[in-house]
Amino acid sequence: MLKEALELKLKEYKELEKMLSDNQIISNNKKYKEISKKYSEMGSLVQKTNDYFKILDQLMENQELLKSEKDQEIREMINEEIKNINARLITIEEELKILLLPKDQDDEKNIIFEIRAGTGGEEAALFSADLYRMYKRYAESKGFVFELIDFHPTELGGYKEIIFALKGKDAYKTFKFESGVHRVQRIPETEANGRIHTSAVTVAVLPEVEDVELEINEKDLRIDIFHSSGAGGQNVNKVATAVRITHLPTNLVVVCQDERSQHKNREKAMRILKARLYEKIMKEQQEKIASDRKNLVGSGDRSERIRTYNFPERRVTDHRINLTVYRLEEILDGNLDILIEPLKEEDIKLKLREFYERV
Repeated sequence: MLKEALELKLKEYKELEKMLSDNQIISNNKKYKEISKKYSEMGSLVQKTNDYFKILDQLMENQELLKSEKDQEIREMINEEIKNINARLITIEEELKILLLPKDQDDEKNIIFEIRAGTGGEEAALFSADLYRMYKRYAESKGFVFELIDFHPTELGGYKEIIFALKGKDAYKTFKFESGVHRVQRIPETEANGRIHTSAVTVAVLPEVEDVELEINEKDLRIDIFHSSGAGGQNVNKVATAVRITHLPTNLVVVCQDERSQHKNREKAMRILKARLYEKIMKEQQEKIASDRKNLVGSGDRSERIRTYNFPERRVTDHRINLTVYRLEEILDGNLDILIEPLKEEDIKLKLREFYERV
């Protein structure tokens, strides 16, 4: 029942409050931060819960009054008040169910965005550039701070790969459903006889992790230094500044050559490596916990085809929620709310459905 679930949350909140005044926890900086964060996150739920119980008290008071009241006019007033209270209860119960939903522990994190051209050659690389511009415009419109990390351009202005970071509140929460294969259907500029080609681009959205969350042993790394190369493969720097880091236990490889400084390239490569390692670890944990369960909105798997952009029909289709809109230009211009908001709503619906099964 909802009431019992809320009472447990209030009890948990009071226990956290007590822990925050414990000297042993205060002296443990990491533990204190964890508890403080959880305590702060529960604030909205606790406030709403207190409001809920006050309304329940009002309902009980009015129901008791109704039992003893004989005057018909006053009884009608009480009944009207009970009706209003019940309406408020329905609203606040729905709000509480959403607040009770388990949060993704990575939602508030900054992110590293990776866009890679897949099948389709130069056309896929050109669409990578389109997606990059789309995400950059949307991110800037939402106030996220943009940082270019690395890119590999093609001669026609596309990207074989482009990696950038976005910083700001709820960055991962905003973009986490973008991971997967994005398919484009259009007539390439280089196509003389006007045939529609289908190409694919892979997008990965990775939460950035702090050192305290993930420790990497230097002995597990192989670091190679080499000369940066340009779009045609030619060396563009006389000094070797490009960095390749291989994580030996997992064979994950990260290359960064955008900066002229070897130190800066190494720093950026380590950020990408940590994000990829964290994603791998979290994915393995989630598979163990829920091997027979799959989110209807999407697993976040990079190999999963999530969306098709059809240029001749000006159509964008998100295959996970069967959403089709004919606003292609608007979306590519950065109005991603058209797609992201329905995905968030579908995710909440799924979680609420699971919540109803539990309470």
